[in-house]
Amino acid sequence: MTTENNHKTPSYTITCRMSHEAAALERLCQVVRIRGFRIAKMAVESSIAGADEILEIALTIQGHRPVAMLQSQLEKLHTVAEVILTAPALVPAASRRA
Repeated sequence: MTTENNHKTPSYTITCRMSHEAAALERLCQVVRIRGFRIAKMAVESSIAGADEILEIALTIQGHRPVAMLQSQLEKLHTVAEVILTAPALVPAASRRA
């Protein structure tokens, strides 16, 4: 895999809130992979909401498929409470040379 291909691949940022259950994070990553996307960056924070432990996940993903399809599939996971698709990730400054 070359870095040249990564610059041409669209990037998106997704924020996901889900219950912290066994293998929940693995299922989320599997859905991303099966739907044709690659995780470029991932940040996970754990917090307590009432009696439940919640995972807050920020993903930067890359892929050519429709990202709305991925969002829909993630929302169907029983552990997922919310999926927010934010504006497409910006191209790094080094790639924007004039």
